[in-house]
Amino acid sequence: MADKEEDNYDDIVKCPHHVSKGRPHMTMKQRAAQFSPFMPLSGYNDAVKETARMTDIKIELGEDLEEMLNRKLKLLQSREKQHPKIAVTYFRPDIRKGGGAYITSTGCVEKVDVCKRIIYIEDGIKIPIGEITGVEGKIFSELEG
Repeated sequence: MADKEEDNYDDIVKCPHHVSKGRPHMTMKQRAAQFSPFMPLSGYNDAVKETARMTDIKIELGEDLEEMLNRKLKLLQSREKQHPKIAVTYFRPDIRKGGGAYITSTGCVEKVDVCKRIIYIEDGIKIPIGEITGVEGKIFSELEG
């Protein structure tokens, strides 16, 4: 059977190699480049990585915790000129997908703006009051004690 298959190609094996008259001859490097791996979908790997990236879900605060936060924020507002040092944990929504991340920023308070609902901390950090889940600092010892 192998002999039959070889016989089927006898008519073309001895034919001259075709050379195009309209296109120049390719170098070995150019020919190899045709078969090199390529990325069929640009951005696909980035999309896969973004989908795999984990985010946190924003938790809803209970009434007790919300009340304690409000008391701490009022105290903080009344003493903002003392520039107390605090650690604030807050939720930062993700700009690319649902969820976000919980961040803790530590620093001295510059201003508590209740109209804009933002706490300004040194180094230009702006924390939205509605996203705060916890505030700690020596200034709050009288509330907790």
